[in-house]
Amino acid sequence: MMKMTGGTGCQWSAVSQQMMPLYSLGGCNFLANLHITCIVLAAGESKRMGKPKLLLPLEECTILEQTIDNILKSKVNEVIVVVGYRAEEMTSLIANRPVVLAVNPIYRQGMSTSIVAGLSLTSGKTQAVMLALADQPFVDTQTVNYLIESFSACNKGIAIPVYQSRRGHPVIFAIKYKEELLRLKGDIGGRQIIGQHPDDILEVAVDCAGINIDIDTDDNYHHCIRKELLSTFLP
Repeated sequence: MMKMTGGTGCQWSAVSQQMMPLYSLGGCNFLANLHITCIVLAAGESKRMGKPKLLLPLEECTILEQTIDNILKSKVNEVIVVVGYRAEEMTSLIANRPVVLAVNPIYRQGMSTSIVAGLSLTSGKTQAVMLALADQPFVDTQTVNYLIESFSACNKGIAIPVYQSRRGHPVIFAIKYKEELLRLKGDIGGRQIIGQHPDDILEVAVDCAGINIDIDTDDNYHHCIRKELLSTFLP
């Protein structure tokens, strides 16, 4: 796994009206202190599960708490959690964490509405947005950091983690895609934008099967809480 360090040749580059150090690294430019906002999509109804999956226990916490805690320990600068279905319970569960809460009253109209709700609360400092799924508690902090470091190091506008040739989540979009994200409709998430900009994609190979593990059904859940799987993915 590549370790990002500042070299001796430091340039200065204007980004989002701020002066930030730019380091050379392996033929790419590493933009130090890139401000990344993570939007955690936690508004869905869990229709396939038939019950609120994000509230299900996962060792000593819940699926939602584990997902958020992994992200909070990473290099993201701020975390926005979008809730909708069972919003009061979700909010109560994470009220003591340093996150911004967005309530999406029209969550039944699809994931895109939650993306828009989250984007509406991003700060003016945001230079990239990471879209994370709340039902992916096995995406560890190290993987999130490596995705951020890789995105920061190369001149691409979209970064997607890949495990064994399969793309997963979370996905990072440069802020230049904000308007396109705001125009999304329905339940397709960012796939439409990814499909429209194949030349602006950085695929980041990671050693984390969790980027492709969604807890959508009871079978998924019971498989995931097996001791051997928990010991593999959770610290």
